Amino acid sequence: MNSDPVLRLDGVTRRFGSGDTALEILRGVDFSLRPGELVALVGPSGAGKSTLLHIAGLLEAPTSGKVLVEGKDCAGLGDAGRTRLRRDTIGFVYQFHHLLPEFSARENVMIPQMVAGLSRAEAGQRADQLLKMVGLERRSSHRPARLSGGEQQRVAIVRAIANVPQVLLADEPTGNLDPQTAAEVFGQLTRIVRATGLAALIATHNLDLAAAMDRTLELKDGVVRERGV
Repeated sequence: MNSDPVLRLDGVTRRFGSGDTALEILRGVDFSLRPGELVALVGPSGAGKSTLLHIAGLLEAPTSGKVLVEGKDCAGLGDAGRTRLRRDTIGFVYQFHHLLPEFSARENVMIPQMVAGLSRAEAGQRADQLLKMVGLERRSSHRPARLSGGEQQRVAIVRAIANVPQVLLADEPTGNLDPQTAAEVFGQLTRIVRATGLAALIATHNLDLAAAMDRTLELKDGVVRERGV
């Protein structure tokens, strides 16, 4: 495994408001992710896991501290630079799949690739490969409404990796699924991480899933600690 972190947070804080009414969600978060790692992020509801993922994914700016992607400090990037880095380097999976309902599974996986500059033919070929990877090649022409919850989430996962990101951030990706389907989707996600060598940070309340990952980070009282260390 490459020892150089692909994502690092250094002293990250996040406050909302100011003065005596300020709400401090993150109080100085430090952690790093390396290629090929599958890392769980756990913590009580309201601890700030989603906020932390948004900051790590450059969707939200920290109040202070640094976010480094592939060793580059992102603090000085403008909107265009942050958008480009998100598009090329970071993939997102949410608790709800957020697939475009008017497009098929194949088209949902093609669209981010075409936005990134691939031709329709190239995007279609890669979409076919990715959907086959998660056993959905026979469902590729179906729109989201005709897919099961587990199938929808598998489409969302391969859509997130369609542009070959270095980092995958997932916020409760199996939270809306029954236990058996959640285990199946998590198994697919694990195989993708192992096959591609990307770094994955997965927020979850499911401690069984967390225990199956390489390591677990716990967010509590605004700081991150590694469990078992």
